[in-house]
Amino acid sequence: MDITNLDFQQARIKQVLFKSRLRSVLYGVREADDALFSMRENPLGEWLNTVVKPKYSTYPEVREIERVLQQMLMAGQSLVRQYQRGQLEESRTGLEQIDGYAEQIVALLQKMEQASA
Repeated sequence: MDITNLDFQQARIKQVLFKSRLRSVLYGVREADDALFSMRENPLGEWLNTVVKPKYSTYPEVREIERVLQQMLMAGQSLVRQYQRGQLEESRTGLEQIDGYAEQIVALLQKMEQASA
């Protein structure tokens, strides 16, 4: 099974979904749950493990996406802890860091998409 353009588009959407969920926690719309920060339960992490790694585990981009995603999840968890301690503005300002990780992931997905074409 090859990864299609649609798969890559869905992967991009999955990382946007994480950012959206995190933002909703930091703005008090929803409660944080541990699954939000679990590599196994994160939609993009799940996609990496089930779709990408079985066939493309040798691509350096896969390991790098996994590394950056783990950093993004840890940073998000840290922001939620700030929010829970009452540091609302600081936690929301930290979303810029999450955007940086997301941009790295998108760039790696694009590189991988080109390499697998």
